Amino acid sequence: MSAAITLSHLSWSTPDGRSVLSNLDLSFAPVRTGLVGRNGAGKTTLLKLIAGELVAHAGSVAVNGTVGILRQAFAVSAGETIADLFGVREPLAILRRAEQGEATAKDLALADWTLESRVAGALARVSLDARPDTPLAALSGGQVTRARLAALIFAAPDVLLLDEPTNNLDRAGRAAVIDFLSTWRSGAIVVSHDRELLENVDEIVELSTLGAARYGGAWSHYSECKALELDAARHDMASAEKRIAEIDRRAQDTAERKARKDGAGARKRARGDMPRILAGARKDRSEHTSGDNARNAERRRVQALEGIAAARERIEVLQPLSVVLPPTHLPAGKIVVAMEGVTAGYEAHRPIVEDLSFSMTGPERVAVTGANGSGKTSLLALVAGQMQPWNGTIRVVKDFAMFDQQVNLLDPSATIRDNFLRINADADENACRAALARFMFRADSALQVVGTLSGGQLLRAGLACGLGGPAPPPLLILDEPTNHLDFDSIEAVEAGLRAYDGALLVVSHDERFLEAIRITRRLDLTPGLDGTPGSGRGCAGRSPAAHAGFSGE
Repeated sequence: MSAAITLSHLSWSTPDGRSVLSNLDLSFAPVRTGLVGRNGAGKTTLLKLIAGELVAHAGSVAVNGTVGILRQAFAVSAGETIADLFGVREPLAILRRAEQGEATAKDLALADWTLESRVAGALARVSLDARPDTPLAALSGGQVTRARLAALIFAAPDVLLLDEPTNNLDRAGRAAVIDFLSTWRSGAIVVSHDRELLENVDEIVELSTLGAARYGGAWSHYSECKALELDAARHDMASAEKRIAEIDRRAQDTAERKARKDGAGARKRARGDMPRILAGARKDRSEHTSGDNARNAERRRVQALEGIAAARERIEVLQPLSVVLPPTHLPAGKIVVAMEGVTAGYEAHRPIVEDLSFSMTGPERVAVTGANGSGKTSLLALVAGQMQPWNGTIRVVKDFAMFDQQVNLLDPSATIRDNFLRINADADENACRAALARFMFRADSALQVVGTLSGGQLLRAGLACGLGGPAPPPLLILDEPTNHLDFDSIEAVEAGLRAYDGALLVVSHDERFLEAIRITRRLDLTPGLDGTPGSGRGCAGRSPAAHAGFSGE
């Protein structure tokens, strides 16, 4: 199978000189490829180099065919419609004039009579019920992502470049993208942390400090291979450590035997039992042998140390991040959140949530669910005090940490270290460095300016600064926490949150994540049968402490 994309000796660095990709040789066949790696490994950069949005500092990119890219960041312009995304505003206008009997001869010559059906087909591929003239501003963020993906499908490129295509999508949106990818038969390179999505690729390519590694098969096969690699690296490190211990023991034994032999010779020379010339020759041979033994032992030791260093580097690449959080000691009966009859919104007479009441007591773990636009993020903003209700009351425990998708608790102009010391005023330098190291910000990496971090690094820094101190808050509010995390970080955050003894209020469309952190209840904001937004009506199940749609699991 011929390569669709070939990268030769490719290198690229940030403006401040940090190497992101170095002398990379890699090819992509016209199959579905999942591109994974830790945050900062260069995944998005690689897509931009392939798409021609960045220019390599060295090496070359060869693309056989056309490429379409779905970027993470996208700004909606005023008046922009779905037709603009598809690039068909004027061709559709020609069809409208033809329908109204106002088309010119030139219009009729240019008319594409299959256009509307092809646009509708592309929108159906991503399960988006919208018309070409629908303004993008009227769509939720997840719906805009689906519309952008539909525009790519419509353009029919030879290779799709998808950068986190399921970020910010609700369950229905994620299902539509997963279904689309499962049926896509051309080339695709998918940067994603969505484990369910990556079960639908043909191969995984991982970027790391060791270079690029290819794994045939989907996510589950990749995970099995990584576990085997980690076991092998640990075995190699243990073997190298044993070799060093054996080398040191043998060198010590040799030195002791030689010292005894040299001592006996020195005593004979002192007694005059040996001719002076013979004694001098033996002394020279002894010193030469001693030097040879020391050099041989040191050479073997250096080789073993190199083996340890290589194994340790592999382990650091393969070993998942480990997060351990101090206890909050939140009492089981303490009311953490209490909302009574809350109605709120952004525009008069258009509430996002209406007459909502619920409470959280003790270390409960509540997932806020619902379709895009149902008010999940608004509810978190109400609890965090970032949005005020029109009616009703809200009481929240004094200490809490809000992790939104922008991680606004961090000062972007300050370093990670300085942010930690600002947020945790009682922590000293040693406690700061130890906490940041647990989140993989070691040595100089803790001195990175927050504004220069990637999305995943930013959230990891926020978690480190907000939770790594000696007294983490008893309530964590998380808005799509896995959107920009790499797999290792997701698994580490999952492990840390499982061990966390405080209360969790979480918005996430990642069902695997919600299952892993052991959510106990759900607040479903899906509009009720009467269309009331955010009321929780129509939900299956209630509990005494959770009006408006809490259901036990």
